[in-house]
Amino acid sequence: MSVRPSQKKPSPLPSKDGVHASYLWLPAGQWPDLLTFLLAHFPNVAREVWLARIANAELVAQNGQRLQADSPYVAGMQIFYYRELAQETPIPFTAQVLYQDQHIVVVDKPHFLPVIPSGRFLQETLLVRLRRELALPHLTPLHRLDRETAGLVMFSHNLASRGRYQVLFQQHAVHKTYEALAAPMLGRSFPFSYQSRIEKGEPFFCMKEVAGEPNAQTYLDVLAKKEHLWHYQLRPISGRTHQLRVHMAALGAAILHDGFYPVALPCKGDDFSAPLQLLARQLQFIDPFSGEMREFQSQRTLQAWQNSQT
Repeated sequence: MSVRPSQKKPSPLPSKDGVHASYLWLPAGQWPDLLTFLLAHFPNVAREVWLARIANAELVAQNGQRLQADSPYVAGMQIFYYRELAQETPIPFTAQVLYQDQHIVVVDKPHFLPVIPSGRFLQETLLVRLRRELALPHLTPLHRLDRETAGLVMFSHNLASRGRYQVLFQQHAVHKTYEALAAPMLGRSFPFSYQSRIEKGEPFFCMKEVAGEPNAQTYLDVLAKKEHLWHYQLRPISGRTHQLRVHMAALGAAILHDGFYPVALPCKGDDFSAPLQLLARQLQFIDPFSGEMREFQSQRTLQAWQNSQT
């Protein structure tokens, strides 16, 4: 059962330190009480944590009713609570807001900062930081970047206009340009288009190419060359998870410092010394309200290019 910020119905709990309440639909089953189920369903959350949430009125039903440890378990009920982390490593990099109007916010994200809360990241995420710093409780990303990727991320903070911008991404009407550093692709003529079929792979957080009708397409060009390192421009036509990383690895030029492709390496934890050399450089689209062409450029650089000698 997935747990994520509530979006379909208003949450009975307000945002807390930039974090929206999480929710869970109680699955079919029989349990003596709600606390017993929660301890079994979330084995990594201690009993004392749930009791503290209950004491602080931070475990409630959809109608706002406070729930207790001995509240009856009711399959199909929707419950709300605040997700918390006992420990979270600070990420020592900051994002820059490049643009803000009554509808959207465009931000230049650093490497290593996740866009949304997940796993071991909550407060140290771009979304939560921005909600606090900009005082925009309805801020929501319109697309995603991997934690390891730097560059442009666009957010909506206006509920009334959000759908118009979401449609742009759904219809691939937002043109994205990336830059990457990788080994030379000798013997190829640039620019060229590469396409393949990408599906979920193993381990679960990786993707893989499989036989079948292509569902992912990328245009590739070269911006500059050094003997052992080339500076590539990448334009994804589709938006599959890890598409650029999968395609570059498949072409024999895995992006520099990629810990997932072509082989998933052990987790580097909080090692910030070797960022993935992939940058979301540009977003371009026709604004659905003004009809004007919008173009945003990341101000970041791929440091390994400056540091390389040849």
